[in-house]
Amino acid sequence: MKLFFDMEFTGLHKETTPISLGIVSEDGKRFYAEFTDYDENQCDDWIKENVISELLYDTEKWYEGIADREMHDNKQAISHALKDWLQQFDEIQFVSDVCHYDFVLLIDLLTNGGTALDLPENISAVCHDLNMDIARHFHVSDREAFDMSREQIMNDLCGSEDIVTGDKHNSLYDAEVIRAIWKEIGNV
Repeated sequence: MKLFFDMEFTGLHKETTPISLGIVSEDGKRFYAEFTDYDENQCDDWIKENVISELLYDTEKWYEGIADREMHDNKQAISHALKDWLQQFDEIQFVSDVCHYDFVLLIDLLTNGGTALDLPENISAVCHDLNMDIARHFHVSDREAFDMSREQIMNDLCGSEDIVTGDKHNSLYDAEVIRAIWKEIGNV
């Protein structure tokens, strides 16, 4: 089973901490979590304006049922809930977009500080990166693909039934966009 995910975090550096996690499976199951213990001191103005502002807890956007499993808690509680939620899948291949930081943070969450070698056997230690699919599809370099708007790609390529709405930099919405694009160009 492919699980499309996105994480938002406090910056592009080795001490970064997770802010939120959104996962959508191929068959539409959803997991969404917002971390209460991210390091606020690492959040620059861009993160505050574009990521923190898109968190759902304590807003009218948060509602029970936003996902099959949703939570607002600390890293340890989210780790436990995520591992429990993942038990419903036999084989797992994670898919993300420009996933270098995201997948390292996800591995850390799933292994309690371990490595990819410590992942459960049913989880691939390799994350599929949608950016490479975008580069291949549009015959551009990885760098050029990186600069392309994912929302524009989704709107241009996906049928109306696959176009999702939401707010960019909310991890659940971003995971939905990754899934929609993958259904069009990555599923070859």
